[in-house]
Amino acid sequence: MNRAEILVIDDEPQIRKLLEITLQSNNYTFREAANAREGMIMSENHPPDLIILDLGLPDREGHTVLQDLRQWYTNPVIILSVQKNEEDIIRALDNGANDYLSKPFRTGELLARIRSALRSVATEDPDTMLNFGNLHINLQERTVKKNNELVRLTGTEYSLLALFARNEGKVLTHQYLLRSIWGPGYIHQSQYLRVFIAQIRKKIEDDPNRPEHLLTESGVGYRFV
Repeated sequence: MNRAEILVIDDEPQIRKLLEITLQSNNYTFREAANAREGMIMSENHPPDLIILDLGLPDREGHTVLQDLRQWYTNPVIILSVQKNEEDIIRALDNGANDYLSKPFRTGELLARIRSALRSVATEDPDTMLNFGNLHINLQERTVKKNNELVRLTGTEYSLLALFARNEGKVLTHQYLLRSIWGPGYIHQSQYLRVFIAQIRKKIEDDPNRPEHLLTESGVGYRFV
């Protein structure tokens, strides 16, 4: 039985009804939002396993909704839109969509793309041992060693460092980090981030004032290298 929960963000009642029938008959849990505001609130309060997003929403442009989602939401997003031009498709994929399907669509094809997107997440098998010079992070054992000596981290410090390590080289924005570690209600509490970043640097950097691993991207966020 499929237990994946799918959130449909689309302003067309008939489309939402069709998707409700289709998804529920295939044992998916169906949730719906008629506009961008509802969809963002629902996805923040209870992140679904997959989002089906329409680009032609009444209150916000769909591409900006996708960009905002990708600040923190890491599960698959499938675009379902009447917009068929190549520019929109490329833009959506560049902004982080996993797939793009134009309306009108065949339900069988949509279901196949949903299965493919969910399967790609389920089969991800990241390395459990990550090495960065003299720093070694074991994701399976939840341990961190520097120069082969155990680094003692709090639960929150470890969760933050592991998130950086899994996204090596990527700039992670302040909002993405706050949502991921503390939840949507903390996206404006940047002082949390500054305190924990400073604590982590003291424990993993040779010189916390001149970090080599945990770098600041001014005004945006942080990058782990």
